[in-house]
Amino acid sequence: MTEAGPVLSMCLAFAKEPFDIKSGSCGTVVRNAEMKIVDPETELSLPRNQRGEICIRGSQIMKGFQVAPAELEAMLINHPNISDAAVVPMKDDAAGEVPVAFVIRSNGSEISEDDIKLYISKQVVFYKRINRVFFVDSIPKAPSGKILRKDLKAKLAAGFPN
Repeated sequence: MTEAGPVLSMCLAFAKEPFDIKSGSCGTVVRNAEMKIVDPETELSLPRNQRGEICIRGSQIMKGFQVAPAELEAMLINHPNISDAAVVPMKDDAAGEVPVAFVIRSNGSEISEDDIKLYISKQVVFYKRINRVFFVDSIPKAPSGKILRKDLKAKLAAGFPN
């Protein structure tokens, strides 16, 4: 349960006045959480006192993974058919946010979105994979050369590429 916080259930009565606890007992679910035990094979809820897998929902459960855009950009720029790239998060119903790439092709390159996705997916874990690739003529940058990610995020929010 590495996705969960340190406390999922507790015995409130024991906290007030210590007593002998029944072996295997775990107390009650913490506030603002829901817990059930499911059969790992069928994923159906099990009745009380049955062995199974713990499923918990609440604010103490991790929502996703952190993906550093610079890591993906470095990989993209190393590709011989890409002259420049920027990576920003895009809203996603299932994951919350997923990485998307804005790419400038090298002169004469015909590299496709699928080619780029495959190139990246061979080098990173599943949650760092590029979800979409948008081909652009330029990437907004500050005079210092820093990518203006807020401009790219604004493009996505405005419905880019439509």
